[in-house]
Amino acid sequence: MAEPENTYPIDPENAGELARLMQQDRLLTEGMGGLLPEAGIRLPERGRVLDLACGPGGWALELAFQYPKGEVIGVDISRQVIEYARAQAWSRGLENAHFEVMNVMEPLAFEDGSFDLINARLMCAFMLPGAWPKLLAECYRLLKPGGIVRLTETEGPWCSSLATEQYWGLIYEAFKRAGQSFSPNGRRMGITPVLPRLVRQAGFEEVQVRSSIIEWSVGTEAHYAVFKDYLLGFELIQPFLMKVGVATKAELERLYQQAVAEMQQDDFCALWPLVTVWGRKPLAADEGEPGTRGEQAQPRAEAEG
Repeated sequence: MAEPENTYPIDPENAGELARLMQQDRLLTEGMGGLLPEAGIRLPERGRVLDLACGPGGWALELAFQYPKGEVIGVDISRQVIEYARAQAWSRGLENAHFEVMNVMEPLAFEDGSFDLINARLMCAFMLPGAWPKLLAECYRLLKPGGIVRLTETEGPWCSSLATEQYWGLIYEAFKRAGQSFSPNGRRMGITPVLPRLVRQAGFEEVQVRSSIIEWSVGTEAHYAVFKDYLLGFELIQPFLMKVGVATKAELERLYQQAVAEMQQDDFCALWPLVTVWGRKPLAADEGEPGTRGEQAQPRAEAEG
């Protein structure tokens, strides 16, 4: 069977990328205040959770550890990454964590109403704009009545380094050229402003937005972890940037070296903003079909889970 097309801009089976993604999972969870820090998101003791584009499984594994009576299933397009996640689950004795190879831009092989929570983080790195409504409709199908979809995305960092900002500018432009951006001008990813509306249009109610900001200025606790993440990420994404023609190898290498130096200067200041959007599937079956009433949904009292 042919492997599904992978639109992720970095080779996910690169050993360095696996290590980077595991560290990034920990960084995000800590920076956002925990695995499920949002008020109103309560997972039943024996809840069933789906983690989309789970990568090497960091978030899913930690949730499975925290909820030993629940079940956590992670899916990802990369077979090698899934095998790595399975090995991590086995080594930690997490029999309630399972991982499957699936493409989240295609229908998922689960029954209707299978999950209490569907989670995803930073899917903007590979998702095509036209695939978002289809995925959210699939999330609606897969969630139990009252179930929650929870999505976290970013537009990238804000920082005082000119070279780092320029490097990110090339990344944004590359995504725009590749057709993987919501941005009207290619200056950001463009996903965070449209995400709440996409969730409402899919039929979810009580849609809420929460921001998290990780400060990684020099001297802060998060500086080295984020710096290391970008140090490797900037290098691994270079083939993608050259493929779409935003810069040459020599240009990227010069800018990379300058960015690395500036991110370590004593006066370097930086923030990494993240936006989490979540919504609830209506409890009653007659409350509307996906995509027909999301924009008109009115907040109501939170159901007891």
